[in-house]
Amino acid sequence: MLVNQVNLLQRKFAYCSPRLVARHDLKFALKLAKDAIVSQSTRPAESSSVKSLKETCVICLEDTDHSQFFSVDGCQHRYCFSCMKQHVEVKLLHGMVPICPHEGCKNELLVDSCRKFLTSKLVETMQQRKVEASIPHTEKIYCPYPRCSALMSKSEVLNYSKSLMGSEHSLPKKCVKCHGLFCFGCKVPWHSGMTCYTYKRLNPNPPADDVKLKFLASRSLWKQCVKCNHMIELAEGCYHMTC
Repeated sequence: MLVNQVNLLQRKFAYCSPRLVARHDLKFALKLAKDAIVSQSTRPAESSSVKSLKETCVICLEDTDHSQFFSVDGCQHRYCFSCMKQHVEVKLLHGMVPICPHEGCKNELLVDSCRKFLTSKLVETMQQRKVEASIPHTEKIYCPYPRCSALMSKSEVLNYSKSLMGSEHSLPKKCVKCHGLFCFGCKVPWHSGMTCYTYKRLNPNPPADDVKLKFLASRSLWKQCVKCNHMIELAEGCYHMTC
């Protein structure tokens, strides 16, 4: 595939001769190649009108105007807006933080830079994925109120509640978003007037939504991570789970 892409690129030059380059000379060779591309792309056209500069996206292999290309911050790998939008959408759909699509490159895409080709909804989702990735699995806690369900870190909740109500563990904690009171131990709305033990004894059965989720997980063969309790679907690979 790589050889085919190189062959396609070679056809766009008036003259092109491949050369083997030592590993320590790669940066120089890359700069030389870029300078050659710029010099040929900016060469004045024979006609009076100057043609718009075109680049070939290595993902879709389409010639696209250079103004419709996205350059990844840090590594400067370039791809057309259309391919980048599809790449980011797929990663966000799978709950991942998008990184540069270049093989082996680990540079994370910046939200502000991606606004050029993403919808406002995708930008919001990408910001949420960034927040989720910044909180360790063992620190994640969700607001138990269905209308909120905000993701927070345990330390964030404790510090926020401490400043409002004190530091005792038995006191209710407050959601930083909806400000609803909830029990930090039971992960349910605050059970006023009773201890956690009493609440669990009086409510031995899980909520209806939890029952539906467990039924769906059983039917879909989902498993629950023993550390973070997130549901996991085996899409490929072995049965070993890593949190």
